[in-house]
Amino acid sequence: MAATPQGEWIELAEVGGRPLRGWLAKADEPPRGALVIVQEIYGVNAHIQSVVCDYAAAGYTALAPSFFDQLEPGLALDYSEADTERGRQLVAQLGMDNALRTVALARDRLSDHGAVGVVGYCWGGAVAYLSATRLGLPAVSYYGRLVEQYLHERPQAPLQFHFGERDALIPQSSVARVASAFPDVPLYTYPAGHAFNRLGDPHGHRPSAEQAKGRALEFLARHLGPSPQSQS
Repeated sequence: MAATPQGEWIELAEVGGRPLRGWLAKADEPPRGALVIVQEIYGVNAHIQSVVCDYAAAGYTALAPSFFDQLEPGLALDYSEADTERGRQLVAQLGMDNALRTVALARDRLSDHGAVGVVGYCWGGAVAYLSATRLGLPAVSYYGRLVEQYLHERPQAPLQFHFGERDALIPQSSVARVASAFPDVPLYTYPAGHAFNRLGDPHGHRPSAEQAKGRALEFLARHLGPSPQSQS
């Protein structure tokens, strides 16, 4: 079995006089494409770093921008009640417009690695959805609690949704409204709660995470296409 690619911190850009970092893991050449991985409200912590490396192992050069560097450089939060509230405050302070500009910076950085898509979790699930509506990037959205606030926006690129059926933060009525708004967009539900992809944590649910990952990989293979290097 091949070793999982190792990630590293890079400087992605300078924003407001501060360096904006990203956690990058490169796929073997040529990559199948590139992915912007969008964090939960906790920053680019061990879970998000592992997601980046897992997608690199699947053939995609992956980059997770450290969105919070624009507010508090180097910040990564845990899952305590206090840090959860702090994370919610930070993403509200950051705002969606800034978040989408950061995704665009990451997209531009990855442009030499093939077509670019977005995968996001929780808050990042909403950012991923908006990456499809505003930036025209194929996107996979995991349990995006804020997606329902933006249902008036129309996807400009392929989109895929994943939700937990036992999610205490996202009622099934909200999931039904997302499904109703986009009847042609694949939307999958799982016998799990919120953050079921966060393995190694009480919220994690491996069978659901693995099934969702398989569906996400099928989606990405279908919509990102071959890399420029493989066409040469």
